[in-house]
Amino acid sequence: MTRSRRLKTKLGVTSDMSTHEVLNSNDAMCEIFLLLPPETLYKLILVSKRWLQIISSPFFRYTYLTKWKPDFQLIGFFICNSMYLGRRLDGVKRPRSEPSLPLLSTSCIGDEIESSGVLKKLGYYIDSSNGLLLCGRHPKAYYLWDPSTRNHHQLPRPRVHFAELCMSLITEDCRDEGCSYKVIRAECVGFVDQSTKVKVETYSSKTATWSYSELTCNEPMSLSSWTPGRVIKGVVYWHATGNKVAIYDSNSEEKRIDVMKLPKTYNYDEQVLGEAADGCLLYGWSNKSVMEIWKLQKVNNVLCWNIHYKLNFKAMWKMNPVEAARFSTRTKETQLLSFLNQNSDSVYIRCDTQIFIYDTKTQRIEAVQYQGRGSIFAWDFCKVVPYFRRSWPSSSLFENNVMMIETPQCNASSSVSN
Repeated sequence: MTRSRRLKTKLGVTSDMSTHEVLNSNDAMCEIFLLLPPETLYKLILVSKRWLQIISSPFFRYTYLTKWKPDFQLIGFFICNSMYLGRRLDGVKRPRSEPSLPLLSTSCIGDEIESSGVLKKLGYYIDSSNGLLLCGRHPKAYYLWDPSTRNHHQLPRPRVHFAELCMSLITEDCRDEGCSYKVIRAECVGFVDQSTKVKVETYSSKTATWSYSELTCNEPMSLSSWTPGRVIKGVVYWHATGNKVAIYDSNSEEKRIDVMKLPKTYNYDEQVLGEAADGCLLYGWSNKSVMEIWKLQKVNNVLCWNIHYKLNFKAMWKMNPVEAARFSTRTKETQLLSFLNQNSDSVYIRCDTQIFIYDTKTQRIEAVQYQGRGSIFAWDFCKVVPYFRRSWPSSSLFENNVMMIETPQCNASSSVSN
């Protein structure tokens, strides 16, 4: 059997096509590209503009991401101080020496973002999803910024004013239309005894408008304002008062929000939410000496928390004596910082101003090198949030099909991710 005949059989092509004809058929090339792993596919965008165009198309992107799971690249860490978000006239003022959107860069992409000056225009960090960054100055302006295209888009001003709220960004890959997104604003109220409804306002890139609705809860609850949530397949998880997590399915026609008790938490402990490799919600908790990771799973059709991992920080440092001696960790407290994106096996931890990555399988830690003026920040009063971008080839031919439309380019030059 000839090479072209074997190729036709594998691809299911019934017509009598030569190798040259197969290579010049976009449909046939799509089938070939779908068989290749991400590390190989990314190199092919340099072969020709046509191959870049095929790989960057919305249809191929959707199909490929359904089959493969490309890695997420760490760009850096945002230091978020919610004291300045929605600040009252008599509230705390941000010192001029402190940037509104500080980024501790861990990559050349992060360095380019910082040098471009775009972060000074976007206000304060709110949320991120698949590399898209949601920022703003509540309640006047919210921006969405894409590091791949260097475009930023200002959302229309919301119709409803919430004095205290929490927000989440949801991105979706559409088969034919490319990417779309939703921004959800949910009101946080202080009178928990009387509130069995949560007011939300949702912006959709498909309609370019805000829509208002009220979610019903089966028990009184209040969301924790300006605390980072987690979005998994369109389901939003927010921290709620009373050591609970609120669950809202943004794709469901039922206007309902559920609450669930967290497995363990105390005042002043660190609490973070994350997504496991299998798509389950992760809850991380740590105090001065211990870290625990729990996973939310369905057992007999009932959601329940199961312990996933437990770690004693003192034992961790004993198993990593080189790093413990290098960073003088004896007199400094260790705390859980955040999860990696869609990863169940590794977490970020912090000791003083140093960030480490800890692998639960090997029980080894490794220092994360970053560029930034970390010493000027009050780390204990800020949330340190990792900023990831999904590695995916981009093409200017399809920028208009993505959500950023007719917005000015930043000064930094655009680059293709390999």
